[in-house]
Parts: sequence; C-alpha cells; structure tokens
Amino acid sequence: MKMTWRRGTAYSQDLRDRVLAYSDAGELVGEIAAALCVSISYVSKVLSRRDRTGEVSARPQRCHVRPKLAGLYEAIQTELKARPDATLAELRRWLVQTHQVEASNGLMHGTLCKLGLTLKKRRCTPPNRSVLMSLPRGLHGGRANLA
Repeated sequence: MKMTWRRGTAYSQDLRDRVLAYSDAGELVGEIAAALCVSISYVSKVLSRRDRTGEVSARPQRCHVRPKLAGLYEAIQTELKARPDATLAELRRWLVQTHQVEASNGLMHGTLCKLGLTLKKRRCTPPNRSVLMSLPRGLHGGRANLA
C-alpha cells in the first residue's frame, strides 16, 4: 500500500519511527524508502534532522493562511438560511454591500462547500430520455419513439 501525502499535513509519527528503526538496523536510505513506499528524500530528511538536531517528530505546521471569509462564515450561513435560492453572484454582491469584502466565484463556491451549503441547480441539463422521445420528430434532433 502506497503512503499518500496531502499538502499541509505531515506523515504519521509511526512512519517516522519505522524509518528510524530501519536505519538503526543498518538499512540504506533507498531500501528504507522502497520498503515503506515513501520517497528517498523523505527518508533522508527524517534521518538528517535526527542527526542534526536530535528531533524525531514532525514540527508544527507553519505559514497557514486564514481563509479570507472565515470571519464571515456565520453571516453567510444566516444569509443563506434567509435566501436559500441565492446565486453565487447574488451572494458576492451581498458580501460587498454588507461587509465590504470582494470574493471570486471560486472563493464563494469553495466557502459554501466548506460549510456544506452547496446545492446543484440543474437549469441547463437536457430533459431525460423519455421526455425527448415523446417529442415530435425534428424537435429533439433524433428519431421519434415509434414503439
């Protein structure tokens, strides 16, 4: 099973401990990386940090940027409860008018996803097949249902 890495999160302490145990048993960096399905770079960094500083655990994450709309989450939720059918454009306009904060469509959509408030609207979706087949020939671009 390959270990997956996600941006902004450290590998587990258990994995670090296994890297160190393999190294203490005399394994080479490349062999450790292959055995644990991690990069050679990761193994090298774990070992060099222990050699340089004695540290064997991950350091706290740094440089986290607070989301632009984080302070407005409650206000956005309240606005959507009052106007559940509001579009992204309407919500962006409301943000500028009431909070003097500009947000892109992407930021607004991501914020709504984070808050669990998305609703997919299907205005442009073509009707289902049974509706298409019941239309007279030529109105739907295909054959009419002759059965």
